[in-house]
Amino acid sequence: MAAPSAAEQRWLRAARDFARRALPAPDGQEPAALEAVLRCLRSASGGTLPLGYSFISISDLQHQQHIPCCSHLSWSTNEFKEWSYQGQGALPMQSTLPRTYLILVGYLTDERQGNKEKLVDGCLYVKDNTGIIPCELLHFELEWLESLFVFPSWSYIPQTDQSAAGYLEILVDPVPVGAPKEVLHSIPITSPVSAEPLLTSRIPCKKRSKLTLAGKLTRLGPLLRVHHKTFFFLFLKCFASAACVPVLVQRPSQLVWHHVFQLGHRYTITGLIKSSLKKSGQTMFVTSVSSCLLPYCAEQVREQPLKSAWQGESTQSSFLETAEELSCSMELGAAEEMPRSTKESKIISYVGFVTKILNVQAGLFLLDNQVCLCLAYQPLLNFAQGLRPGACVELIDVHLLQKPLVSFPFTVLGACLSSMVVLKSFSRLSTPYQPLASSGNLCLQLLFRFNLGMPLYLWLVSLLEMFEERFSCFFGHHRLRSSTHRNPGAAEKFLVPLLQAMVPDSEEARDIYNEILAKIHQCPLQKYLTLNPPCQAPSLSTVCRVAEQRSWEGFSPSQLLSPLEAQHMGTQELNRRLAWSYCTLSAGSFQPQLILLGVLRVSSRTSSLQLQDKSSTLPCVISHKDGSPFAHTALIGSLLQVENYQLVVERFLKTDFPSWEHLENLKHVREKKTSVYVQFYFEDVQVIHAAEGQIQKGLRSGNSSSLRKKKDGSTTYRLETPEAKMLKLEDPKADTGRDENCQGGQSSTRTTSCVSHLFLVTQKEGLMSRNYQLPGEEAKEAQLKELQHSFQATVLWLGRPCLWGHPREIGNLPELEETGCNGEEGVTQQEALLLFMGKSLRWFPFLHVDGLYRFIVPCCSDLEVFDKLCFPPVPATFLNRPSCPLCLPVQDSWYLQHETWTSCLPERQLTAVSMLTGMDQRTSSIPEVLSSSFTGSLVSFCGEVMERTLCASPKNEKPPVTVGLPKQKGTLLSRDHSVKLSVSAAPGSPVVMDVYITATYLQHLRGLLPGAKILFQNLERKISRFHNVYCTYIASSCVSIVSLPASHLPFPSSPAGESSSPSLVFLSSLRSQLQNLLQARILCHLSCVLTVCLQCVCSLCSCIFKEGRCTRHNPPCPSQTGVRQASARVLVEDGTGEAVVLCRNEHVAAVLGLSLLEWEAVQNCVQSRGSVCIQHGEAPGTGVLEEPEDLVACYLRSLCRSPLICRPVLLDFSLDRKPSKILQPAPLQLRNFRCGEVEFVSQVGPRPSLLCLKVEEVGQDALRYLNSQRMRRTSSSC
Repeated sequence: MAAPSAAEQRWLRAARDFARRALPAPDGQEPAALEAVLRCLRSASGGTLPLGYSFISISDLQHQQHIPCCSHLSWSTNEFKEWSYQGQGALPMQSTLPRTYLILVGYLTDERQGNKEKLVDGCLYVKDNTGIIPCELLHFELEWLESLFVFPSWSYIPQTDQSAAGYLEILVDPVPVGAPKEVLHSIPITSPVSAEPLLTSRIPCKKRSKLTLAGKLTRLGPLLRVHHKTFFFLFLKCFASAACVPVLVQRPSQLVWHHVFQLGHRYTITGLIKSSLKKSGQTMFVTSVSSCLLPYCAEQVREQPLKSAWQGESTQSSFLETAEELSCSMELGAAEEMPRSTKESKIISYVGFVTKILNVQAGLFLLDNQVCLCLAYQPLLNFAQGLRPGACVELIDVHLLQKPLVSFPFTVLGACLSSMVVLKSFSRLSTPYQPLASSGNLCLQLLFRFNLGMPLYLWLVSLLEMFEERFSCFFGHHRLRSSTHRNPGAAEKFLVPLLQAMVPDSEEARDIYNEILAKIHQCPLQKYLTLNPPCQAPSLSTVCRVAEQRSWEGFSPSQLLSPLEAQHMGTQELNRRLAWSYCTLSAGSFQPQLILLGVLRVSSRTSSLQLQDKSSTLPCVISHKDGSPFAHTALIGSLLQVENYQLVVERFLKTDFPSWEHLENLKHVREKKTSVYVQFYFEDVQVIHAAEGQIQKGLRSGNSSSLRKKKDGSTTYRLETPEAKMLKLEDPKADTGRDENCQGGQSSTRTTSCVSHLFLVTQKEGLMSRNYQLPGEEAKEAQLKELQHSFQATVLWLGRPCLWGHPREIGNLPELEETGCNGEEGVTQQEALLLFMGKSLRWFPFLHVDGLYRFIVPCCSDLEVFDKLCFPPVPATFLNRPSCPLCLPVQDSWYLQHETWTSCLPERQLTAVSMLTGMDQRTSSIPEVLSSSFTGSLVSFCGEVMERTLCASPKNEKPPVTVGLPKQKGTLLSRDHSVKLSVSAAPGSPVVMDVYITATYLQHLRGLLPGAKILFQNLERKISRFHNVYCTYIASSCVSIVSLPASHLPFPSSPAGESSSPSLVFLSSLRSQLQNLLQARILCHLSCVLTVCLQCVCSLCSCIFKEGRCTRHNPPCPSQTGVRQASARVLVEDGTGEAVVLCRNEHVAAVLGLSLLEWEAVQNCVQSRGSVCIQHGEAPGTGVLEEPEDLVACYLRSLCRSPLICRPVLLDFSLDRKPSKILQPAPLQLRNFRCGEVEFVSQVGPRPSLLCLKVEEVGQDALRYLNSQRMRRTSSSC
């Protein structure tokens, strides 16, 4: 024998080192064990040692190998390539397992080390001295247990989570190192045909009898683990008949039999005992401690007569109590049968390749890219080991369900407890192992809790997948799923109410034993009904995209304007009215209903509240139903669920329509944009995951106070750590890709002390660009020109700054307690002007007037931190007023905490605050602001938006300065536009206030919709030259949404909603409210027509348009479109007074009593002339010029003189706020009235100027009814 080479010597030294370290053997016997291993290796390698391979221990394999790999000891390179090529048939794009040259030696065992003792769970393991690893084998023999093997061909599959170990796939039978164990000979048996009557017999007996049973395996149940007890059922069939008996295997040492059994093979089982279930009475054979499993061999067995094998019926075994417990544990609520017809699933067998793991935690696998395998209704095969893409599985007696869920794209094969799933071959692809969670599997927990059918289960899985995909980046998978009995997790809080609505309580329960043992099969997969999901919870990006699509579906610019109104508009007015519109969508607008989910954030760039998920952000407007502002800073970072909301899509169009006739031609739409946001009430919010668990009890109940009561009656506020909270306040784009769950530990190395200061907000100004120059900054020319986005608030400090050891130690309101009732205990009143810039802009939506807040400075112990940062608003040389408040720039790291509102304070504390403030923040009513006696210039009032109109900015109004600022992305309207809000004091009230807001402010204002109730603060009150009172939004102004518009507003796509029917009034009653009137109705008599003017004007320049062209010559007008316009001034009276009414366009035809055809003919005649005007009923010189010889003018004049014109009409009107003649206030005058031969003298005032909104003819019956109503109102007022 030749001496070993140097390479072989090195290899043998490494082998000896491996044997000493890894091979379990008595001391001094490692060489013998190694020699036996080397003999096996030589035998497997053709007589030579595999020097190209190296030994590896279990521990080294688990810690050093992080990617899937395989090792084939005796294969050539060509054999390996052929093997790899054949494995790519199902998935040609996947890479195959890389080959490694490693030798694996170890013992096969069914035990693993627990915390205190060894555990047997039915799985197989390979172990050595260094460790133990799970393994999967396609073929296993009982005599292999606890024997040393060399594994010539195997694959190692690590987990997707590299911090955990993987498992082994044993590709070929291992080679035993020692001699095989001997088996028993000549065994007495009983066949199933003889044993079957024992299960129904009632022969009394005195002691328990055992028998040996032989038969053919027809069905093997899955390993079940309930109440920490593992067991499985098998069914043996007689060799010569159809007789079949169930056998229950529950002993821990016998669970390994599950790996031995192969369908269709013959087996012998000894030591069986008859038993039955106490509840159902079903009988079976149960293995005993002495039971053995042996392969059936006709030469080694002899059939035993029944009487000698079994004397009487045994008593119930010890398993019966356990079985009763298991049965009771499965008594779960089942879904009631739906009244609609259900489908019957088919039971089939199937062989296919796993091509994709759809959801391993839910037990969903894709076979052959076309069929979904669901293993949720039976325990997954060895925790899904081996079920990797590329593996071949055989399914026996599985249920075929076609289209169980409308949105699920695959046909489903469902395995129940009577089905068999057999792994036929391992995958040859390099796909990692995704382990099944043994505990905390929410999908399976809810499946068994509600006894879900397949359609509901697939819907549950889709919802959970969506939920985790959207929010795991914020909270992590574990925190979303983790739950306890008293504290369910976020996912469970979201899913359980939905399932409860779909699955009402029922007395039926899933009986697992009946499902396995009953001759007539019953299981949850037997019948099903195709489910159309009742609701959906898509990502926020999908919500925005779908909302935008819905807002443009079927959209036409003509929808935004009334045809009768649009045909008289010029080009500029027409395109301006189309520039801004909106559309509202509720949850019910989507099918299925859409549920909003999002993490509440606030952006410092837009200073707006946002709902955020992984895909996008959605701006939101949150209000309280009691009218109090939203200020819950503790909600930041919490996961919210909203089912009742309004999704608002603001539409912005840039158009160049020449006239209304071209509205259907969309080529004139040059650009269209949208802005989507959502608005909802806080009372409709469900907090399904609180930020760091710090949420107040009062939040869910809708209490506007943020105080929290202890059991002893004291009040505390629970606050999240400011460092952790600050990270949640960052702009969403700034922390893209960061896991916020990893950020909480950053403060561990810092001090936890903090300084806080309580304050009361007395005034808040709006967002705008200001040129602040803070102390310490260099006064460079560029800085002087640069404007900073900011807002400011005037506050009143309450008490002194306080030092706290930890933010959670902050009490309720100690500053107010020390102030006392008289406010004289050393606490001085001090005002401050807070400047919010940069990241501190995030506090804008939370800061409101009359709110008590607290600034918290984290990681600080300096009580003078606030004083050190203050500076005077103007240089000290100009500061002569000691009461002028100091400016305090709010730092980015400070945290704002809302405490409560002044209205919620106890009486003693409210008195203290009132004495400190020394002033009352007054909110006026709209009638007060409109009153001529009102003297204030800055006003605050609350009202409901009746109409929203986009108009041109007044020429005397200068837009806010924007020097040095780039155009904001949110500015979707032209800067020369303004919005006019007609605000009513109360619904149905005729008193309105017009509020004008320039486009530069609109980018920060959401929720300005008709029907919304809004609190306006610090608007500038103005009086026009027509003596009309209106308000404008200025830099110091601010708005708050008090209540949201009703979801049933008429015509939501229009720029403004429609008003309700106006009230019937008298002309004499208009004098007191004429300046405040929005719309009213009068029953009047049309006395005469004063003037009529019909024109065709240019759509661009408003000059006369005659004979198809504009008459303007210097410079020439290129317009080729004319717009018909008409106006008339008529005199009406109702017995109590007179009024001059201005009628326009189609109302002129109604006043003149012309039909549509007659009116069209008159306008056609005017179109060739350009203009026709007449005056009638007034002195010459007071009306307009006319052409005396024009035929159309003569026709109109004769029409005005006709007695048919003078008739009763029902007239809807509003105040003509811009009359052609400004009427000065005049005293009452005496006028003579004649009725037949009788002459009357009465005092009358100046005729008010009204604007006609609608004219209706009044029949005799209607006239009598309205007159009776007038008489009743007159008598009641007297």
